[in-house]
Amino acid sequence: MGKDVIIACDFSSGHETIEFLERFGEERPYVKIGMELFYAEGPDIVRQLKQRGHKVFLDLKLHDIPNTVGKAMRVLSGLDVDMCNVHAAGTRRMMEAALEGLTRPDGSRPLLIAVTQLTSTSQQQMEEDILIGRPMEEVVAIYGQRAQEAGLDGVVCSPLEAPAVHERLGSDFLTVTPGVRLAGDAAGDQQRVTTPAKARELGSDYIVVGRSITAAENPAAAYERCRQEFIG
Repeated sequence: MGKDVIIACDFSSGHETIEFLERFGEERPYVKIGMELFYAEGPDIVRQLKQRGHKVFLDLKLHDIPNTVGKAMRVLSGLDVDMCNVHAAGTRRMMEAALEGLTRPDGSRPLLIAVTQLTSTSQQQMEEDILIGRPMEEVVAIYGQRAQEAGLDGVVCSPLEAPAVHERLGSDFLTVTPGVRLAGDAAGDQQRVTTPAKARELGSDYIVVGRSITAAENPAAAYERCRQEFIG
């Protein structure tokens, strides 16, 4: 599976999202729909973007009891998204239920990945607020191992942890990495941040880029620069 750049469409309305994507002309980049946009527009925004020809990563980070997550995934499986996710902290049983719910009767399903630790979380915050005292790299890799054991396709982590994940779990286990900024752009609320070029060097499979593209004067040019740095 090839590398790709996913644009985080963190907009508050479908109109704003489509208006932004029209600036790319005939190009149809891979896009991420997060909570803000999905809660504002519901499933229809997914259908609109799929009809336009975009691949869609539905980033809702489900985390609940296994039965609830399984039923929610059964609903989401009908939206024809290309990737979706859960929180690995929900336990291996929850991830297994998510996979079961997501899998259609014909055996097809979107990619399913697990969030390990948010890229806005520092080592200190993880220790003090979540009460996990191990090094970030180790925590992410172990969460990834639980996800792999549950049958998932990969994890969400920062590019900084991608080498440890691949070392422990193999090159085919996907690393989808937010916290990516073009050189010189502000980190915002992210803690574990790097550039597309560095993410490529570290072995990320997908990078998720938000404000470096969405807030750029020329988003299409910023997107192309990310692709050149990351994919070559």
